[in-house]
Amino acid sequence: MQDFVPDQVVVNSAHFIGGVYVDGGSNLIDVLRPSDGHVYAGLPVADATLVDRAVENAWHAFKTSNWATQPPRERARILRRWADLIEADVAVLAPMEALGSTRPIRDAVQWDVPFTAEGIRFFAEFADKHGGEVAATRSDHLGMTISEPYGVVAAIAPWNFPLVMASWKIGPALAAGNAVVLKPSEMTPFSILRVAELAIKAGIPAGIFNVIQGDGKVTGDSLCRHPKVSKVTFTGSTQTGAAIMRACAESGTKPVTLELGGKSPQIVFADAPDLDKVARMVAAAISGNAGQVCVAGSRLIVQRGAAEQVVAGIARSFEALRAGPTWQQATTLAPIISKGQADRIDGIVNRTIAAGAQLVTGGALAPRTGNGSYYLPTILAGVNSGMEAVNSEIFGPVLTVQVFDDDAEALTLAAHPDYGLAAGVHTSDIGRALRFARTLEAGTVWINRYGRTSDFVIPTGGYKRSGMGKDLGRQAFEANLRIKSVLIDFAE
Repeated sequence: MQDFVPDQVVVNSAHFIGGVYVDGGSNLIDVLRPSDGHVYAGLPVADATLVDRAVENAWHAFKTSNWATQPPRERARILRRWADLIEADVAVLAPMEALGSTRPIRDAVQWDVPFTAEGIRFFAEFADKHGGEVAATRSDHLGMTISEPYGVVAAIAPWNFPLVMASWKIGPALAAGNAVVLKPSEMTPFSILRVAELAIKAGIPAGIFNVIQGDGKVTGDSLCRHPKVSKVTFTGSTQTGAAIMRACAESGTKPVTLELGGKSPQIVFADAPDLDKVARMVAAAISGNAGQVCVAGSRLIVQRGAAEQVVAGIARSFEALRAGPTWQQATTLAPIISKGQADRIDGIVNRTIAAGAQLVTGGALAPRTGNGSYYLPTILAGVNSGMEAVNSEIFGPVLTVQVFDDDAEALTLAAHPDYGLAAGVHTSDIGRALRFARTLEAGTVWINRYGRTSDFVIPTGGYKRSGMGKDLGRQAFEANLRIKSVLIDFAE
């Protein structure tokens, strides 16, 4: 994939309901390209009436199509065909994904589109490999459990990885036999529509996967409160996750899966096998997607003897990054999603410096391409746990540095009062690594690495205010099924 011309990428500004595009009317909100601030489309906002139409259509498809009742192997076959179509469509999907998001075209081609397809393949394999159980009962009884789909699952996806995060929601839900109504972020709404088209082409019945456009206040809230939505899955901020829980509770209790905010530590010991390699990993874990990642490793907690070498290595990695629009192959530092978010990042950095932090590198908006917003990868040393940059989820390429002397101090610094999404530990001492993995309050702990691999078997999800439930893994599939108990008495 080469550089592309952004104005030549065509998007469809509509909803997708019942296998066809549905006009959203004249109530449009501007959609901007983060790379240059250009308004490239208007997005229709689905009101409660249109949300009702999408959910009712999905419910009707769930009840009348054979999606949930057909042999599971056939459902898996259709999902695999869908994944193949997505992967083969990279020349269309990747520019569409890069155009309006923070994902550079190189990453969209090499990672986002293939990862989306492979995630759907992974969950497809659960369709015919999961069943109920026979329970231990009296000899003249037969007790068993039956797994059944919920019906209509509402999925709300974030803007930072539009296709990938959507696939984490729709893959397990559809594999389990549910219908899905997805609301993408209003900032990155269009690439998933192309995926919905391909679902019909693959043989997924019309209405089983619907997409509605809009904001959270109107569209998202109406979706969560709809009486025929039986489950909600969401990735995004902790504040929005709390609002979704409230909406679900107030409209009749329904289960939720929430992957929320994080403030994840990267703990580096002086005995790590290769400190230069560790520095590169730490840098990538906070600069990837310009730090706009829920599991971004935003807090470096480094042993005193290694601090100087590791921080210097991180700074070198940062210097090699090149900011630029997402449609250029040379871009290695993504834009910030909006000017408002870039200004927020800058405000937190400046207030933390005013509170006594030492600026090692960065700490300012990068030169802009057009009206796009870019932020220089930043290192703040000399911080303490009471400072804003240490406590707040910044969602930008800002790394704080705290130094420790022993294991107990490292664990104390790593603890966060609110978040527990992920953590990294770099050490050659396997005993220490396992003790830290046991002790850290985080839903994922990486040892001598930071970040996911290309497989999907390890679930992801947070502790504390970082969420509940799991995406990925067997747990994500099972979360889209409800359990029915059956007891049969066959005594004479």
